[in-house]
Amino acid sequence: MKFISRVTILTLLTSTFAVSASFGQPLPLDTAVRTGKLANGLTYFIRHNEEPKDRVLIYLVNNVGSVLEDNNQQGLAHFMEHMNFNGTTHFPKNELIDYLQKNGVRFGADINAYTSFDETVYQLPIPSDKPDVLRNGLRIVHDWAQGALLDPTEIDKERGVVLEEKRLGKGAGERMRRIYWPVILDNSRYAERLPIGVDSVLNHFTPATIRRFHHDWYRPDLQAVIIVGDVDAAAMEKAVREQFADLKNPAGERSRTRYQIPLTGTNRFVSVTDNEMTNTQAEMLIKIPGLVIHTAAEYRTDIIRELFNQMMAGRLAELTRQANPPFLGSNIGIGGFIDGLDVFDASVTAKPGELDKGFKAVWREVIRAKRFGFTQTELDRAKSEYQSEIERAWKEKGKTESQNFVQEYQEYFLKGTASPGIDAEYKLVLQALPDITIADINALLTLDVTDHNRTILIQAPEKDKANLPDSATASGWLASVESENLTAYKDQVSAASLLITQPTTGKIVSEKKDDKLGLTTWTLSNGATVLIKPTNFKNDEIVFSAYAAGGTSLTPDADFQSAASAAVLVGSGGAGNYDLTGLQKYLAGKQINVRFQINERDQVINGSTTPADLPTAMELLYADWTEPRKDSAVVNSILERSKANIANRSADPNSVFSDTVNAVLGDYNVRRTGPSIAKMDQINLDKSYQIFKDRYSDASGFTFTFVGSVNPDSLRPLVETYLASLPSTHSNVQAKDLGIHIPPGVSTHVAHKGTEPKATVYLVLSGWLDYSRENVIRLDALRECLEIRLLERLREEESGVYSPGVRVNSSKLPKGRYAFYVNFGCAPENVDKLVASTLDEINKLRTSGPLPANLQKWRAEDRTSRETQLKTNRFWLGYLQGQIADQEPLDEIQGYDKAADAVTVQALKDAANRYLDGKNLIRLELEPEKK
Repeated sequence: MKFISRVTILTLLTSTFAVSASFGQPLPLDTAVRTGKLANGLTYFIRHNEEPKDRVLIYLVNNVGSVLEDNNQQGLAHFMEHMNFNGTTHFPKNELIDYLQKNGVRFGADINAYTSFDETVYQLPIPSDKPDVLRNGLRIVHDWAQGALLDPTEIDKERGVVLEEKRLGKGAGERMRRIYWPVILDNSRYAERLPIGVDSVLNHFTPATIRRFHHDWYRPDLQAVIIVGDVDAAAMEKAVREQFADLKNPAGERSRTRYQIPLTGTNRFVSVTDNEMTNTQAEMLIKIPGLVIHTAAEYRTDIIRELFNQMMAGRLAELTRQANPPFLGSNIGIGGFIDGLDVFDASVTAKPGELDKGFKAVWREVIRAKRFGFTQTELDRAKSEYQSEIERAWKEKGKTESQNFVQEYQEYFLKGTASPGIDAEYKLVLQALPDITIADINALLTLDVTDHNRTILIQAPEKDKANLPDSATASGWLASVESENLTAYKDQVSAASLLITQPTTGKIVSEKKDDKLGLTTWTLSNGATVLIKPTNFKNDEIVFSAYAAGGTSLTPDADFQSAASAAVLVGSGGAGNYDLTGLQKYLAGKQINVRFQINERDQVINGSTTPADLPTAMELLYADWTEPRKDSAVVNSILERSKANIANRSADPNSVFSDTVNAVLGDYNVRRTGPSIAKMDQINLDKSYQIFKDRYSDASGFTFTFVGSVNPDSLRPLVETYLASLPSTHSNVQAKDLGIHIPPGVSTHVAHKGTEPKATVYLVLSGWLDYSRENVIRLDALRECLEIRLLERLREEESGVYSPGVRVNSSKLPKGRYAFYVNFGCAPENVDKLVASTLDEINKLRTSGPLPANLQKWRAEDRTSRETQLKTNRFWLGYLQGQIADQEPLDEIQGYDKAADAVTVQALKDAANRYLDGKNLIRLELEPEKK
């Protein structure tokens, strides 16, 4: 391939664009954000935003990561992140977590942090309508910036936690990464500084070593405070200037080196295998200089990249839908890699024994695109999709989540990525899109798809090692494709209408209104029910669902596999006049998602759209319901790829354990055991199609729910046309009780799989439930109180786990049931000890009840999260559908806070004795294979 300089290509990329005087100038920062820099170098970004109301996000962004560690500090950038939660100037020991939990902030789910190669970021979402909490929020972030105590005792306790976090990442992926990572990263600094660190350092570093890291790198000239939320921006700016001015940079400060992966032009090849790898994958990575968006010209280049990614994804999707596709999965695209570099990535997951076929197929599409370019219709669709996305963001500009702004300002601080604001971006897109041509896409391919700075990576099961290619063979595959006499891609586009037969309009026969809930209920002439809840939570969002009882419970075991797959297989055929590929082209540029799903006890439809696209969304729902297509070629493709994907499933420890858990808890019922090729062979498309048509034959059993920026007057004719016209039999079908429950009694089940010294533990306590709102609330409170104690004991006191979890499921139908699930990962030798500690904490709940402080934490966290959820469309959609499914009153939510406030320590003690008595306790473990 002939190398063309980046300057030449950039000229090509911009040549067709009407370049203004400011085209190459840096884009200005959005004026809606207050920004500045203190004398000590600390940068701040502050923005008022009311999504969500009465909440604020405060982030501390450190331009510091693991790449800056000295040899004896490997892992300490991440360890330092942990220590900022284990004792700071104003919050010694674990007082920080305790304080935040009491104010409704959940550890892990809300307050959190992460460490990567080049940055360490702390996030603090807190209520902004509590002045004392807001003041302390700034104090917390100030402590994170430079107030870590780094107490030796706390350091030693945290070693075990970090090592357990490291243990969770062990397995085939980590073992193979240790081999190929240095090759991909050209043995650069990044190859030596994985954030999790090395055991020799984590076990033995001295407090002085981590203090030195903290002293050198936690300093204001490398830090930014980002505050976005429902706050007075001017007052917050004043507070930041006052409170953070005392931070100091160290004398003789070390230079913050920007490490890079060199682009030497060298091509590399690496092949790795592992006994636990379940399929064979090949990936080609061509490293290219990173695109950082500073100017309108660079913004335009980024648009061109995204258009290319969309068009290539469309071609690969078509290829996958062939009756006998050449691979299990594939991807081609241009995106970010590591600081300073981007990557052109072409990857394939091959069918067993067909790596060469799959690898060549993917590379063939790259060469086809380079040789012939894309078609105008492909580009037009991609532009339409891109413009639709930016228009939706622009319409929601008054409802943008604070998190989105935080991420923008973080990128602005760390990388200089422009953040001009949605109005400016919308104008940039409207200006750039019309002038982007196929020639621009072709120029991009010429620039980024080169024959140098290329790495080919093969990952495969150990048993296939002898059949894998070497470097010369893989390069030969590329050369053979490049010498082929290829033909240009033909874009098949139809102008047909979606529906074959237009619906016969029905009627709305009755209407009821509930002013307290803001609900309108329509009964349709075919017996269906429609609920409408208009909201102002979003400017341009409508979410909807449909629910009816029945599901796969109505199907005999012999047909279960066909029933469970029916919605997916039938949906893969398309609808009306279009197969799935044609349907996606027909819907290009529209914000529409409609998904049919058949579960065990119900059949449902879930969807989302915008007010402008609602008519097409309703037409699509009607088409999927009344005019589904059978496409045996696509179905055969799905089934063959599914079989190939599960062929080596038994080699993966996590899959083995998951199948064990599901089988045990499902009492080994055939509907609960894991997937197999034999089960896949039971699937019959004709049977699936018949079951699908049967489950959606009676609209009278369905309740449709619409929530969001929906206008009932605009919805009315659409409902009468597309919903009231749906077929009905008025059969009043109900789901069957299959009698599949978690078995009673006490038992232990151990799966031995994997070679790493790690174990996974599940404890399941279950039984019958007298279902009521009050009991469901008590179960959730009990869950949270237990999780708090397990976090304190198993993690903080015993340093035996990284993140213990507790969840609870409760169901009303067919008969009230509940199940508590306690899970954690740990060293195999610690399983019995940690299980004993867990059961001890459960016993304490039964004998003494939870600590009042922990009950208060649950109440605060529950109220805080619900206040936010109540202002989202998806919460209301889920709530209303859930109440309908459980045959519970729709207004039950109005008494929730009163019921939650009524929960007492004694009530939870009684609940613990009833639900956590240990009579039905199943212990499941994943342990390493016995040598």
